[in-house]
Amino acid sequence: MKNCFKEGAIKSQFIGESIAKHQTKKAIGAHQIFLGQVRQDIIDEKEVMAIEYSAHMDIANKVFEEIREAAFAQFDLTCMHIYHSIGVVESGEICLFVFASSKHRKPVQKAIEFIVEEIKLKAPIFGKELFEDESYTWKINK
Repeated sequence: MKNCFKEGAIKSQFIGESIAKHQTKKAIGAHQIFLGQVRQDIIDEKEVMAIEYSAHMDIANKVFEEIREAAFAQFDLTCMHIYHSIGVVESGEICLFVFASSKHRKPVQKAIEFIVEEIKLKAPIFGKELFEDESYTWKINK
């Protein structure tokens, strides 16, 4: 089973390298990417400076694999990858990278929405929103 977690923020260089690796696969006609970014929300008059992600990693990786299998069964995909941050990710940084490819654009567009919604619903990943005054609150997935 693949480990889909990256320590800290998901760097743009990693995202770019992931895209570049797929340019040699000439049966692909479309890529769709979802990037989740930490927002600097204001909650109870306090700014979110970062989110500290924790997870039941073994279970979450199993859930990611189940989501991957369901996406391949439901959509005509060539490939699909999920990467999620673990640890502290500052506001403005990327915390979720979902990348799907197919021969045509419609399957990947539908697949990405399905995959992201399934992650939010099923993956045991927890976010602690950290404020500038060093207090925190647990994030609620929307």
